[in-house]
Amino acid sequence: MTLVMGVLNVTPDSFYDGGRWQGAAAVARGCEMVEEGAAFVDVGGESSRPYATPVDEDEELRRVVPVVRDLAQEVGGRARVSVDTRKRRVAEAALDAGATVLNDISASLWRVAADRGAGWVAMHMKGEPSDMMSRANYCDVVGEVKAFLEERATQAASEGAREIWVDPGIGFAKTTAQNLVLLRHLRELVSSGWPVALGLSRKRFTGVVASGSEASPAPAEDRLETSLAGAVWAMAQGVAIVRTHDVKVTADAARLVGQV
Repeated sequence: MTLVMGVLNVTPDSFYDGGRWQGAAAVARGCEMVEEGAAFVDVGGESSRPYATPVDEDEELRRVVPVVRDLAQEVGGRARVSVDTRKRRVAEAALDAGATVLNDISASLWRVAADRGAGWVAMHMKGEPSDMMSRANYCDVVGEVKAFLEERATQAASEGAREIWVDPGIGFAKTTAQNLVLLRHLRELVSSGWPVALGLSRKRFTGVVASGSEASPAPAEDRLETSLAGAVWAMAQGVAIVRTHDVKVTADAARLVGQV
């Protein structure tokens, strides 16, 4: 059955839930996600939405580490805590605090995962969040993303990483059309043999699909239906982890898909 990773952003500027979860409220929301069916709670302290401004390392540590520590103590044995970061120091501090998975949009932290015996999610992205949408240029988006992820996963495994997932990076340096092509060809990535993680929850392209307009996508709060449809499609294609803001409905869907 596809596992669900709940998104817990402890940021003021994330595109959907920025500013909603801080401190004790964030820990409580993480515990609620586990009750709703999350196998992972993914704590992020830096927004990676398009055109986001980078966060100072010390600020990211301040946001993330206390929540990871308290959440790991609360849900230990029932679910795993992951940290969504591209900074080595933040990754190491979060692992010290009880995280067991690195969700790495930079696909660069495999040595940390290998050294610490942590799981590692390697995501495809071009450039930085601040400029990635200007880099959405591909001759063959499926082939290029697949080749990049296979190369990173193979290298990580050769250097001692034992638990690896690959993520095509929906919305990261990809247009709506490219996102849909990647979804259409998920089986090709799954067939590589590396477990696939996928995050499309409430992203802009789901709003474009919902509204039928590239220029006027549905707002993030109106993207549940298309997000859930994309998640169910991914489950049916054999994706191992779906990352979502909406844990309960996604976990319920995963339970059904896992039985048919």
